[in-house]
Amino acid sequence: MSYNMEDKTASTPRDGVLHALDDCLARLGDDGWADAFVTLAQRTGAAQVMIFSYTPDAAACLLSRNFRAKALGARLGAEYLQGWFRQDPLFEVLLSLPTGALRRVESGDVLPDMSSAYRSRFYDRPGLQGKTAILATGAKLKLAVNLYWPRAASSAAPCPLETIAGRLALLHFEARPEHNYPAPLAVLSERERAVCLGILSGKKAEAIAADLGVAVSSVVTYRTRAYQKLGISSRGSLFAVCGK
Repeated sequence: MSYNMEDKTASTPRDGVLHALDDCLARLGDDGWADAFVTLAQRTGAAQVMIFSYTPDAAACLLSRNFRAKALGARLGAEYLQGWFRQDPLFEVLLSLPTGALRRVESGDVLPDMSSAYRSRFYDRPGLQGKTAILATGAKLKLAVNLYWPRAASSAAPCPLETIAGRLALLHFEARPEHNYPAPLAVLSERERAVCLGILSGKKAEAIAADLGVAVSSVVTYRTRAYQKLGISSRGSLFAVCGK
């Protein structure tokens, strides 16, 4: 426990959670929400967080962050979107939920419905003990907020914070106005998004810099920040998470 000498009040782990919640609420619908949400997700003790949206024909990764190995989260997300999402037992469950529904599902509840190949690829080989999924449906979106637990953890005890995280994610992404760019780019700032759109259109850093009126070094900085928020590490991964 630490103390702030200015106000002489104690700082506790609960305070950190409350600050993270307050930050998420303050940034709902804004570009800075992703960073605030990642901080909140870390407070749950998860090793990885991923948010997916679904339609009957497709899935999109709206946020991906592995707190132990950044490349792992990017790889798993890309593979999942390449058709593996159809083998996820939660895919059909989420599509069947009515608007306004919120459901918590532990991976142990659906293990019997997983193929051995799916479980091996997304749980056993990455070294993830299990997953807590918060399924949330709104007027526009059907989301799965997935919190993955490390092998070192026994079993994740139910925690209201995880359900709150699911509600916050739905509120945020429902509040975002519809755009003609890929949904995963909604968590980026305007400049970060512009750089990613330039990359997706096949432009080099020099051309993107000229379009934005900034230095090439600034484009590299925006790209790095964007990749960190998206949980990816390469141009190929950007194309994968954006479904290109």
